[in-house]
Amino acid sequence: MPVKFVDIPKEAASILNDDYVVSGYVFKTKQKTSWAGAVFSSQVDLFPDDKCATPSKLTWKLPKPFGAPFDIDKLEMDKGGKFKLEASQDAVLPGLKVECKTDLADFNKVVIVPTYTGIKDAQCIFEFKATKPMDFVAEATYTKGIATCGLKFDATVLKGGLPDVGTRFASGPFFCSLMATKGLRTFDIAASYKATPEVKVAASCQATAKGGLASAQVGAVCKGLYKVKVAMDGSACVSLKHDVAPGFSLLGGLKYGSKGVTYGCQLSIE
Repeated sequence: MPVKFVDIPKEAASILNDDYVVSGYVFKTKQKTSWAGAVFSSQVDLFPDDKCATPSKLTWKLPKPFGAPFDIDKLEMDKGGKFKLEASQDAVLPGLKVECKTDLADFNKVVIVPTYTGIKDAQCIFEFKATKPMDFVAEATYTKGIATCGLKFDATVLKGGLPDVGTRFASGPFFCSLMATKGLRTFDIAASYKATPEVKVAASCQATAKGGLASAQVGAVCKGLYKVKVAMDGSACVSLKHDVAPGFSLLGGLKYGSKGVTYGCQLSIE
């Protein structure tokens, strides 16, 4: 199955953006229970400000709760007491999955997301508000051989707007992607290369039709544990992950930039 449109550059973007905890202290847990495979996750930000020392986010995942014909993919309460609910049913029709998203507060914000994968090597997603179907975002991706291409658009195309387009190529250790967004006026290029079984390198840049090159960065990861990257703005980041024991890991990072040095740490238990 092809990736979602937003994930077209993910192979390189994950090397450059994931697992960089360069500010604050975070404690994460994830526990799978014996109740129908339900999963409970929590995230506690330690000492972010003087108002609350341990603001938390709690998340539940409940497959077929109480025998219901649907899954609760996410039931989340954030540090402000606000909720998010995401439920899905993947047996509506062959190849059709329907998701529903709500904040449990405003019915006008209920979002319906049908996803169709009944066409070989293709994926089509249509996301719209339940009370305002013309407020929508649609996308389609298709994979053929080493290439994946995608298209994403909203209601502005009905008034002459241009869609976002993207493509990616993956062959052996090589990967590259190109995204053209914001009316085909912003271009994002990303590439990665698996230099050895343990080392991957990546680079990305963004340019606009009017302003030229806006940002760029290069980075590398070793064994999936040690990461480093430098950016065009002069900043540099390093990250280190250490598996203390199975299901118990520490992730630390440091960033040097125009505002000096910042650092952070994350403890995860699963």
